[in-house]
Amino acid sequence: MRKCHPEPPTKALGGRLREGSLKREPWLTLVAALLGMTPVFALAATYPLPPPEVDLIGEIGYDVAGADDALVDIGRRHRLGYEELILANPAVDRWLPRAGTTVVLPTRYLLPAAPREGIVVNIAEYRLYYYRKATGKAPAVVETYAVSAGREDWQTPNVETQVSRRLKDPAWYPPRAIRDEHAADGSKLPGVVPPGPDNPLGPLALKLGIPGGYFIHGTSKPFGIGMSVTHGCLRLYPQDMEELFAMVPEGTKVRVVNQPYKTGWKDGVLYVEAHPEPGATPGALREYLEAALSGRPDYEVDWEWVDSIALQPRGVPLPVRPAALRAARKVSSRRLG
Repeated sequence: MRKCHPEPPTKALGGRLREGSLKREPWLTLVAALLGMTPVFALAATYPLPPPEVDLIGEIGYDVAGADDALVDIGRRHRLGYEELILANPAVDRWLPRAGTTVVLPTRYLLPAAPREGIVVNIAEYRLYYYRKATGKAPAVVETYAVSAGREDWQTPNVETQVSRRLKDPAWYPPRAIRDEHAADGSKLPGVVPPGPDNPLGPLALKLGIPGGYFIHGTSKPFGIGMSVTHGCLRLYPQDMEELFAMVPEGTKVRVVNQPYKTGWKDGVLYVEAHPEPGATPGALREYLEAALSGRPDYEVDWEWVDSIALQPRGVPLPVRPAALRAARKVSSRRLG
């Protein structure tokens, strides 16, 4: 299990962003001013569970691309998913980022709108949250991992279920539809795939208690993490699956949701986190925010900024209050000037 850090401060620690990268990328400058950015060594994937009125965990981090890095390499290095890294770095070439390019690590999250218990998977952000209860002197925490989900023709269902079995070295029994798909592509898939390197479930799997053979499992193809590439299962990096498997008992509740928009509060500030949603319009995000502001009619919102978030979702929590934006833009203009 990765080390649990206390909730970090919001300003950058122990390092400076490369000025060349800041001048090339106004988005990077703005997010640094809004949220603060810390070097990678300050990050964690285990966070203290916040009180019910607080929804924000983590902090934005950064790394610097090496000469041979693609974004997928950086994502794997930091156990982040492909899509979330692409969203957070819109001006960075995903295959050939220049050496020395500052890469945003989207490691600040709004917790999904779901009970804070068991496992919650938000398909829209390709991310799993595991709420670990307090035991003895150990406080309650939330663990978060990047996942892959079902592709468009094999979508992972939105469901409320539980872990029905914990499996070590599981055999895979591919359904007829998957065997037919392989046959159409010219490859024969047996009715039973034994444990081993050819088994896509990997050495560890959590079986979900719903019909259809759905699992949370590791993978021998880690470069697909954070995308819609599976036949409906939820796929993790191998090391993340090892951690999760060690913690999760049979009977653990599992909720799979699809929330492209998340809102939440911290220290009286409202944040919104947007992920791509086919057919989405600025009006849809406005309606979502208005619901979050129910009972707070005097809370100021920069609606032009909200519309821009809807049109260009970046997958990181951003404040919607004008005062925060004015201060950040002032910092941005000084850095870019």
